[in-house]
Amino acid sequence: MRNISRKDFLKIGAALPLAVHSLSLRAEQGKKRPPKRIIFINSCLGFYKPYFYPKKRGDLSTSDYLKGMKTKEKMTVFQNLFHPGMETSNHDSEKSFLTGTPSPESPTFVNGMSLDQVLARQMGGDTRFPFLNFSIYDRGWGISWNDRGSAIPPMHDEQKIFQMLFGKEDLKAKKQQLQNDQNILDCVRRDLAQLRKQGANAGKLESYQAVIAELETQLNHEKFWLNASKPKVPKSLSDDQDFVFSTKIRNLFELAKLAFQTDSTRVITFSMDWIDGAIKVPGVTGGWHSLSHHANRPDIIARLSKIEIDTLKHFNQFLFEMDQIKEEGGTLLDHTTVVMGSNFGDASNHTCKNLPMIVAGGGYRHQAHTVLEQPTPLCNLYLELLHKHNVDAGAFGSSVADLGLLKS
Repeated sequence: MRNISRKDFLKIGAALPLAVHSLSLRAEQGKKRPPKRIIFINSCLGFYKPYFYPKKRGDLSTSDYLKGMKTKEKMTVFQNLFHPGMETSNHDSEKSFLTGTPSPESPTFVNGMSLDQVLARQMGGDTRFPFLNFSIYDRGWGISWNDRGSAIPPMHDEQKIFQMLFGKEDLKAKKQQLQNDQNILDCVRRDLAQLRKQGANAGKLESYQAVIAELETQLNHEKFWLNASKPKVPKSLSDDQDFVFSTKIRNLFELAKLAFQTDSTRVITFSMDWIDGAIKVPGVTGGWHSLSHHANRPDIIARLSKIEIDTLKHFNQFLFEMDQIKEEGGTLLDHTTVVMGSNFGDASNHTCKNLPMIVAGGGYRHQAHTVLEQPTPLCNLYLELLHKHNVDAGAFGSSVADLGLLKS
């Protein structure tokens, strides 16, 4: 019998969707009002604040970056949010963007479960993919973390994502994969039985039991969807190689829109991450990270702003196109909560105060620009989002209370 170590065992579980609703519920769904969806987008180097925030309180038309947004009436910009305990976290703060877990720079740091994964437990059971996790680069981690504090590796290849969502499946190969997974599960069950006989400690047994439950859920989920045909959509990905970075952002937004439109998933994360080296967008070529350390030099800010304008251009188009897709009782945007922000308030100084945050869509009565009177934990907003999506949670991360910032 193959012996799977606890380390390998946890790796198996780290990439699995979390426990979801009973499969039997799906057969009872039928036609009903459009479901709620949610997407979280993290621009990991933030935005130059004087260009991002409105100069006149409450008026998005006075924001250099946001004045051209086509769906301003369906947006709220929040100002004065932060994550407590991240005052010195530098780039590690990205790990805690959706968890609020303090001190991510610590060598003993253990992350909490990210907000998307909590929501996937509630919302993910009725779709082929309980959640999707995107990034620009292949770093092995993004903003999605499971309940054991392990990073869930994001997908970054647009063509492979499209194939996974909409491409023809090799049923023979898929069945073989499911059989292999079943064999692993059986092996792990035998290992667990052996550990019990050996009197292993309770913590180790609980870890095995938790991942076995996830494996079982995953297998049942995939077996349910095995013979279900995938949606047919025209391939609308750009192959523009002149601006590879810009093209990838555009394509990942396009895939998110299609995934929501076809109800392939209801929960998505998108990490706009960075690596060292130059990128090229219309009007500038340079290192996004190096330019973010602008030291208030006008010439560098001018170049940095072109990158930030480009990312927001694609965000703008994503919202606009979602708002053009009609559904019962509104549009796809009205039924999708779009959360975009950053782990950095000021990337130039690596500070994590006054985090730029936008909430769009979702059918809320948007306030355009909400300035909180004092620094407020971002997790208060996250707790409210859980409540808005029918998750009965008393707290999340560093939350103090649901402040009712999103008006229904």
